[in-house]
Amino acid sequence: MAMASVAQQLSAVRWSPMLWRRSQKQRRGAGTIVCSVAISNAQNKERAKLKQLFEDAYERCRTAPTDGVSFTLEQFTTALEKYDFDAEIGTKVKGTVFGTDASGAYVDMTAKSTAYLPLQEACIHKIKHVEEAGLVPGVRDEFVIIGENESDDTLFLSLKSIQFGLAWERCRQLQAEDAVVKGKIVNANKGGVVAEVEGLKGFVPFSQISTKSTGEELLEKEIPLKFVEVDEEQSRLILSHRKAVADSQGQLGIGSVVTGSVQSLKPYGAFIDIGGISGLLHVSQISHDRITDISTVLQPGDILKVMILSHDRERGRVSLSTKKLEPTPGDMIRNPKLVFEKAEEMAQTFRQRIAQAEAMARADMLRFQPESGLTLSSDGILGPLGSDLPAEGLDLSDEVSLPE
Repeated sequence: MAMASVAQQLSAVRWSPMLWRRSQKQRRGAGTIVCSVAISNAQNKERAKLKQLFEDAYERCRTAPTDGVSFTLEQFTTALEKYDFDAEIGTKVKGTVFGTDASGAYVDMTAKSTAYLPLQEACIHKIKHVEEAGLVPGVRDEFVIIGENESDDTLFLSLKSIQFGLAWERCRQLQAEDAVVKGKIVNANKGGVVAEVEGLKGFVPFSQISTKSTGEELLEKEIPLKFVEVDEEQSRLILSHRKAVADSQGQLGIGSVVTGSVQSLKPYGAFIDIGGISGLLHVSQISHDRITDISTVLQPGDILKVMILSHDRERGRVSLSTKKLEPTPGDMIRNPKLVFEKAEEMAQTFRQRIAQAEAMARADMLRFQPESGLTLSSDGILGPLGSDLPAEGLDLSDEVSLPE
């Protein structure tokens, strides 16, 4: 009876759908617990490994931060300097030109965006294309940041700013050396002319110009100049033609032969440029033969050799002659090439004749004034004991006649 009751109960349990589902859930629950424990153990192991890795890395960074690194600290610093820079206006940066157009050049500075060099900022001189300033793809140079386009972060660069600084430094150096430089006259006003020197524009007052030419006549011409004032902060550059001419004329000995070019022709003679100094070749000093029309002998731009007859340093006037370089009278008209070939020889002969004439004149004076203490020099020139002719020599504008 009791056994039957137990069997019936088991049978009821076995076939009750509700109990079967409960049994299944219990089984699954037990399996879930086992899996959760296994996963939890695996995660704990992984966390332990990661924790150990972090601890090891921290220890290496603290004790030996560069172990295993393939580059040095200096290389790292160099890389930072190459790829990171200050983009403030006025900062100097290095970049490589990778493209050009009619308006300027594109420059790669390894920055977040491309930089642009406008044409007007490419050179201290006026140019029509950046290639005239040597800016072609592949060229690397130093630039100055002068602006930024906020819409696309494009930087604007300048080379002209750097060149201006170098030009001012060069002018200060030339002033310290008291050097004579060539300046091209680019403008004129009531007070003087504007000359371009070393890429900078300087002012030459008329009081510092030794020629009688007007400002308009001097335009586009190159003249010798010296620096009077160089002030970069005030952008003030003052020049002097008079000082440069005085310095150049001091090196021109009377009777010496120089090469010049014909500047202009006048009815009374030709103006000759001799190293930036304008000298007058009077019509009477061109040839022994009479000349009625100078243009039949000379033309503007002609290159010729002339002899210095005299010069006035105060007024900057120089008198020239080709007449005294003629091997035979009239050669300047018939065979000017021969005159220039024999110029130094004829000038030397002429100087000797002048020296002889002077010696004779002094000897005559000595006969009348024996107490003067004059004596003949080693060159046969009469003068004070131990003296020679002054560096300026004689004024040869009047030819001396010697007895045959």
